[in-house]
Amino acid sequence: MFTRLINLLKNDTENWEKNKNYFREMDIPSKTALLNEGEISKYMYFIKKGCLRMWFNNDGKDITFQFFFENQAVASIESFYYKIPGIMNLQSIEPSTLVLLHRDAFEELGKSYPELKEDFFEIMLKRLSNYSNLFLSRIKDTPRKRYEVLLKEHPEIVQRVPQHYIASYLGITPISLSRIRNRI
Repeated sequence: MFTRLINLLKNDTENWEKNKNYFREMDIPSKTALLNEGEISKYMYFIKKGCLRMWFNNDGKDITFQFFFENQAVASIESFYYKIPGIMNLQSIEPSTLVLLHRDAFEELGKSYPELKEDFFEIMLKRLSNYSNLFLSRIKDTPRKRYEVLLKEHPEIVQRVPQHYIASYLGITPISLSRIRNRI
């Protein structure tokens, strides 16, 4: 989405100078909180380099919900779009380079470029699909099967994300994940 958006804006040479000011690049260290539960999401983040995770607290347990890598856009979608307090936390796992787009700028750009709203809708559908797959996997698949699917479909997670976050994402303990990894 980000590359398409930037190309769209750059091709509009008449408005590029104004529009480019909507974007701010930021380098952050690992374990940086970008959004905390209960806050209203003000930014959409485009990942140039690094890895982020979305998670929530369930009775003191840290539950990882999704990982995001280079060339992906991330925000607490519901909070960003509806301007309501979010239920998720967003945190960097690795040192990361992000490009930030404020919600007000997003709305301004959406008025001039309807394609942006289409891309946002596509992101929402993709996230809904991911959430549905995760939910169904937790119901129908064994922990070993969930790990095998993760290895096959998302090897970057296994290569770049600490094991305790992977275990949380799979809905198992780090000890169970270690046992599964030793058997494969």
